[in-house]
Amino acid sequence: MKTAELKKNLHALVDRIENEELLQSLLNFLKENENQQVGKHWDRLTQKQKEEVFAAYEESRNEDNLIAREDFFK
Repeated sequence: MKTAELKKNLHALVDRIENEELLQSLLNFLKENENQQVGKHWDRLTQKQKEEVFAAYEESRNEDNLIAREDFFK
């Protein structure tokens, strides 16, 4: 997928998200990683750690597994 198409798809996805906390998290993530080298952190993870990241992502797709940002930082 080319950069323009990736951006278009990302914009469309963001436009559909109504969860303000998720949007804030995405914004923070993108800001923090805007100037990072591609794959810098990911490449340092073990295979087991990468699998845990994928598992956590899948679990996060169910809103029952999420907690409020405020509760997380308490």
